[in-house]
Amino acid sequence: MSSDTRSKVARLIDAYDLAPIGADLEAAWLGESGERQSLRDLADRFNRALLRSAVRDAGMDVVDGEIRNYYRLLTAEDVSAGRRVEAENRLDAAGLDVDALVEDFVTYQAIRHYLTEVRGASYERDDRAGVDRERSVIDRLQSRVERVVRDTVDRLAGAGRLAVGDYRVFVSVDVLCEDCGGQYTVGELLDRGHCDCD
Repeated sequence: MSSDTRSKVARLIDAYDLAPIGADLEAAWLGESGERQSLRDLADRFNRALLRSAVRDAGMDVVDGEIRNYYRLLTAEDVSAGRRVEAENRLDAAGLDVDALVEDFVTYQAIRHYLTEVRGASYERDDRAGVDRERSVIDRLQSRVERVVRDTVDRLAGAGRLAVGDYRVFVSVDVLCEDCGGQYTVGELLDRGHCDCD
């Protein structure tokens, strides 16, 4: 782990006495304990921890959910100016320097810098998993189209508006690369990972 003192997040962890949060942020970013969290979500999480620490140090009594609500009132764009000022005044009355606290709030870029440059973490995306996820979406859509066509043919045949014997429904979506002329089903193209272009 680097001791890069230029990292705003690292400095704030020391200033607000949040030592354990670094490892928590890294684990959440890497998805070690469940679903991976985005850098934006981690920035919000970190900023709420700053607010919680400042409120605790000021001796202010808060109930569950109040920290999250104060954070929203201080940062959300859809909060009216009146509600924001009211929240600022309550925190100020408790002894918090609200302007300095808000100035300490970090962006997702600061979190990324801290995780990658200070903690040395790196997140390798599983591109194959992403392709498989997209393919499953396409497969579900094709299955749905097949069901709709089958139901429509059956309904029309049952109503005597369509004459058809035993039948099968085929649904295929092809991709034609106009540069190389290669034509593939979606499944083939996703399996190959490329067309015939160089």
